[in-house]
Amino acid sequence: MAPPTVPGTAPAGTHVPSPPARPAGSWGARAGRRLRNLVILAVVAAVALAALYVFVALNWSYSTGERAGYVQKFSRKGWLCKTWEGELALVSLPGAMPEIFAFSVRDPAVAAEVNKHLGNRVTLTYEQHLGLPSCFGDTEYFVKAVRRVEP
Repeated sequence: MAPPTVPGTAPAGTHVPSPPARPAGSWGARAGRRLRNLVILAVVAAVALAALYVFVALNWSYSTGERAGYVQKFSRKGWLCKTWEGELALVSLPGAMPEIFAFSVRDPAVAAEVNKHLGNRVTLTYEQHLGLPSCFGDTEYFVKAVRRVEP
């Protein structure tokens, strides 16, 4: 004779199935996908904003001008991003201590022209771009043209 059963329980020796697993579209899975998508969107937005900032900083000039003096140092340097960097000695009076104007050159044609006039009195036409990463140049002054000045 079989033992009596209590209503709502299974007879002894039978397997009771576990409750069904959450379906794939459950709250936990949706929250995980939503968080992943938000992180991807935030990274893409940050990269896009950084690219936009660099584009605007490169194409908008804070100031423009000219400086005259003697190019005393000019070299191509950098670990990953090679840029032309130079120093222009601004001499106001003979025998006076010169003021140094540090500048960067991005155009290879302009760099060749500056190299050609090393040691001569020149006028450099420049644009000032504020807030650029160092990969674009060590200084914020970018030379656009060079002209030799006869003494």
